[in-house]
Amino acid sequence: MTPNRNAGPAPQRRAPAVVLLLPALAAALAVGGCTLSAPDPATPSSATSPTAGSTVKTSEFSTLDAAGVETIRSTGTARLDMSSGTLDKESVRVTPDSYGPEINTRGSGKINLTIVAPNGEITGETDRIRFNTTDKRADFSEVTYFLTAASAEEFFALIRDGVERYGIDADSAERWISSTESDPEGKSDFSITSGTATGLDVNYDLRYDGGKDTQVIIVHVRPAA
Repeated sequence: MTPNRNAGPAPQRRAPAVVLLLPALAAALAVGGCTLSAPDPATPSSATSPTAGSTVKTSEFSTLDAAGVETIRSTGTARLDMSSGTLDKESVRVTPDSYGPEINTRGSGKINLTIVAPNGEITGETDRIRFNTTDKRADFSEVTYFLTAASAEEFFALIRDGVERYGIDADSAERWISSTESDPEGKSDFSITSGTATGLDVNYDLRYDGGKDTQVIIVHVRPAA
């Protein structure tokens, strides 16, 4: 009989030659000034960045060109800069000979209007804004908007608010209110003496008709004399 012999351990395979090449490759990259790095997924490229190719509007104020008027209508918000004492045509993107737009949203909601004055702000909810000027002026001589009230009490409250906030003449206002309270069904058109507490001339032009459901104040905002 031929004795059984235990087989010796299997010969080990040599590591692939590519392992030997890795240090050489790394050295070659280092000599050439190249490095390998994984992309950072948290940093978007200029092509995929949300702001790539976009234009950001930085101004907080409304413009009165066609696009600006459409934005006022669609957002229901208008903010005008008269902090210098005037509203310049160039600043609201209209031509020097422009008379300005009329913005009317009756039937589709009111606009929250803010006029930034030299001292504080003039604000109101309105469905009609107009601009007065000539084709020779570089600015608008007046911004006009309309306030409305559904009752005499609400109307009187609006008037007193204007007295407190804008410096409209209190004695003139109270005399008119007292006269109207004594004849609530009457009619009256009356312009209260302007106030200049904001650094602008603010005038309340009253249109009262006791036989109607809605009372109107036409507010005129002008550069102070």
